[in-house]
Amino acid sequence: MKVFVQIPCFNEEATLALVLKSIPKKIKNVDELEILIIDDGSSDKTIEVAKKHGVKHFVIHNRNVGLARSFRDGVDYALKNGADIVVNTDGDNQYPQGRIANLIQPIIDGTADIVIGDRQTAKIAHFSPFKKLMQKFGSWIVSKAAGAKLPDAASGFRAYSRDSLTKINIITQFSYCMETIIQAGNKRLKIASITIETNGKTRESRLFKNTWQHMAKSGKAIMRSYIMYKPYVIFITLGITFFLVGIIPFVRYAIFFFVGAGNGHLQSLIFGSSMLVGSLLSFALMVISDLLRINRILLEDQLERIKEIQIKSEQK
Repeated sequence: MKVFVQIPCFNEEATLALVLKSIPKKIKNVDELEILIIDDGSSDKTIEVAKKHGVKHFVIHNRNVGLARSFRDGVDYALKNGADIVVNTDGDNQYPQGRIANLIQPIIDGTADIVIGDRQTAKIAHFSPFKKLMQKFGSWIVSKAAGAKLPDAASGFRAYSRDSLTKINIITQFSYCMETIIQAGNKRLKIASITIETNGKTRESRLFKNTWQHMAKSGKAIMRSYIMYKPYVIFITLGITFFLVGIIPFVRYAIFFFVGAGNGHLQSLIFGSSMLVGSLLSFALMVISDLLRINRILLEDQLERIKEIQIKSEQK
């Protein structure tokens, strides 16, 4: 059993040493434990700190390309180097590295394909009440999209099996967290959670400037995933809404028409017709999106086989 612990880093010189020191040197049932640093265009001494602590595996970006791309490049490197499990953690020392053994155990036992560390966000002191509420609401939305109960969908402390990583494809440029879970749920992968307690805050998040930006980008990623895997949820809702809103003006016009005052309410017919056209377009888009969903499934099946062949050939 070979485990890679990957750490995406962007100027983590101040905290990386704390992370590396707290990663277990040995884990039960794990033959090889490797650490991988994905340096996302750091301008400080992140790489030097990693090398000083004995890290031998690196993926280096010449410029900052974002967390999602860093995660994907790290996964590609780990799989090519024989990883059976890939653990993702952060370079800001937010997560308890001592719980890595607990994080990967469900995968080793065969009871899960992906395991997420539940930060118990309601108990995090530096989270505002509004942020706690939004985290809970966001996790509920992602749980619905993935068909799994996920108390902390935004947590970056995760373990992935080799099989799950060959099935998942990262598209977003913001954060992989939401997208990978929604994809995994719709591909019938088993997702589990373990409760963890986070370390003290060391810096502000670099993924977003404020909570509103985070909500907007996360919402965009969730909406895209919904349209990819459950387009009927979006477009049936829109179609029915437009239809109902469109019928009301027609009823209004009919009432005035029968009482002899219909000539002065043509605006109701115009507005109602517009809404019904919107309804028709929504149902048409649902059919098109569903056909694209089927095509995407076929393409992803092919891509999964290509990945497996490529990884096996590179390991020989």
